[in-house]
Amino acid sequence: MPGSPSRFPITGDPAADGLLNDDPFALVVGMLLDQQVPIEVAFAAPAKLADRLGERFSPAGVAAMAEDELVAACCARPAVHRYPAAMAGRIGALARALVEDHGGRADAVWADVGDGEELRRRLLALPGFGDEKARIFVALLAKRFAVRPSGWEAASAPFSDDQPRSAADVGSRADFERVKAWKRAMRSRGLAKVDPV
Repeated sequence: MPGSPSRFPITGDPAADGLLNDDPFALVVGMLLDQQVPIEVAFAAPAKLADRLGERFSPAGVAAMAEDELVAACCARPAVHRYPAAMAGRIGALARALVEDHGGRADAVWADVGDGEELRRRLLALPGFGDEKARIFVALLAKRFAVRPSGWEAASAPFSDDQPRSAADVGSRADFERVKAWKRAMRSRGLAKVDPV
């Protein structure tokens, strides 16, 4: 709801957070980009892209774009990702899949889903979503957006627990700092492959 407190205040920019909270396509694109960059950079990228594309920032609009045009939009400074050209290809593929398989609506991926495992399978079918990313997004939808089909905890494990380990656990700026601290600790111990913070 515009003007309401952000359920997912991850970027430090109220406008970028607002877009994530109000636009399911922005949320899915942010999750897609959440690799090899700090999480706040990944989730701020949809706002950059939306500013550059205007009304074309939608699954249908992006799917209709020429590849070189989308690459140019992603590579313009500041770039949307550490690897903007490669990610432009993934964003385009994601948009096309949403148009072809979900009627051009990102939220159709989780609307009327039967259970958590079905939601995880739908996410795995999206370009750029592997098992861990799908599990994190199931947890993010449950924890931040109250999308909680039966069995979501098992479908998103271990990200369904209370350990502040991923974007799914960011409900406040304090939560964000806890997630960053956990990622730093895991990297320093060599216990997990985690993205930079």
